[in-house]
Amino acid sequence: MSGDTNTSSAEVVLGFLEEAEPWRLQSPQFPSKVGGKPAWLSQRGLPSLPGLECEICRLPMAFLLQVYAPISGQDTSFHRTLFLFCCKTHECYTCNDSRCMKVFRSQLPRRNEFYPYNPPPEDEPPSNSEPDQGVLSISGVKLCWVCGCPGNKTCSRCHTVSYCGKHHQTLHWKHAHKKECGSQEASTVTTYPFLFPESELVTEPEEEEEEKEDVAKEAEEEEEEEGAEDCPSLADTLAETDLEEMAMHETEDNKMFQRFKKKIAPEPHQVLRYSRGGSPLWVSSQHMPSDQDIPPCTCGAKRIFEFQVMPQLLNSLCVDSTGASIDWGTLAIYTCSASCYHDDQYCPEFIWKQDFGSDQQHTQITPT
Repeated sequence: MSGDTNTSSAEVVLGFLEEAEPWRLQSPQFPSKVGGKPAWLSQRGLPSLPGLECEICRLPMAFLLQVYAPISGQDTSFHRTLFLFCCKTHECYTCNDSRCMKVFRSQLPRRNEFYPYNPPPEDEPPSNSEPDQGVLSISGVKLCWVCGCPGNKTCSRCHTVSYCGKHHQTLHWKHAHKKECGSQEASTVTTYPFLFPESELVTEPEEEEEEKEDVAKEAEEEEEEEGAEDCPSLADTLAETDLEEMAMHETEDNKMFQRFKKKIAPEPHQVLRYSRGGSPLWVSSQHMPSDQDIPPCTCGAKRIFEFQVMPQLLNSLCVDSTGASIDWGTLAIYTCSASCYHDDQYCPEFIWKQDFGSDQQHTQITPT
């Protein structure tokens, strides 16, 4: 979220996917983006294995998205980005279990050793300044060719391609490197099926609803229902079993889901909702966290809600059909309220994964 994202609880910024030229999604542009390789902010203290392994299957996780979210008035958060990673093994996506995901926070003061003091130019940089994504390294840290995360292992034959571990080395060898190893072609292909499709995350404020109109409409509907109950002719036409069935369907869980759908209906393509210090929009009345469920930061400060990832994003990730792929109802990200600064370290934050109820599917809210 470029610019000032020091929002109040009433303000919500929506994120949408948009195509962008590759150079705009690189670190010097401070992007918010989905997919591809992470555009690391600080070039030191990067998270690496085993910190980027799924806690269930222990395989390396894939980069899902990053949100650029500086905090106005806090020098150590002049540049600030949150990075979200997820496992690609669908068996790890058990109900309401977030161990298959991790989120990290990186931040820098305006004056730092990695980026100029002034904002980046709007024009495309010279093509020869773009790094080779196949053998990319930053500040002496080699990055995995497959996922873009720190990798200190290299191909034993060519010694030019780095990996985060044996799993990605094996994947790359089978996919392409067996043919390319030692040839000039080894650095020409820079994408890999392990990565999610890359898009820019662009934002716009959510338009305020006319709360009074909603309240008035609900009151009017309640009056009509009460009037209907007083009407003997209507009551006589409804069998007692029908009334019981209607009451059963009007569960708290269904009410929550209908509220969720109504809220996103004006902007059905939103893939992210940002509201630091605000509240998430839950898809279910079940598995909602209490204050005790959100652990404090390692610095001791309370964690607060910052943004949530919407189920609509799954439609753009080229994953398999629901039930045989990664899936979620919503992902709520909680971060340190003080946004503590530890030099160049990437600080782990907290993620709460909430899934749909048994009778709900994310396909019900897929944009048409």
